Amino acid sequence: MSAISTFRRISAPKKALAGAALAATAAGTMFAAAPAQAASTEAGSAQKVAQKMISDSSQYQCFSKIVDHESDWNVNATNSSSGAYGLVQALPGNKMASAGSDWKTNAATQIEWGLDYMKDRYGSACGAWDFWQSNGWY
Repeated sequence: MSAISTFRRISAPKKALAGAALAATAAGTMFAAAPAQAASTEAGSAQKVAQKMISDSSQYQCFSKIVDHESDWNVNATNSSSGAYGLVQALPGNKMASAGSDWKTNAATQIEWGLDYMKDRYGSACGAWDFWQSNGWY
């Protein structure tokens, strides 16, 4: 199986993963924590969603490195100068609507869009990471 074939549309699992993250939030686990811990919990949830969506561990590592640099796993990250938004800093952010109407708040939707973008433009998440390392952006 090639690295590229590991990226696929997975709407049903995406919704299930997002539902689990929302259930944890609704149960108060995220809001009961201190603000820094809450952000850490949110980032951890997004990372778990990405790990489940990306079956190839090397592709996950490449994707993770990009997201670490771009948004520090903050679903609501907004670049004040460019307006880029979300985990993968889509510009404009509303481009992610092609992956789901919940693009502003759903890590799984943002991850799905990001993976599709990376595959289409760079061949894979690792292709995107290679470009990022050479240019400081992707």
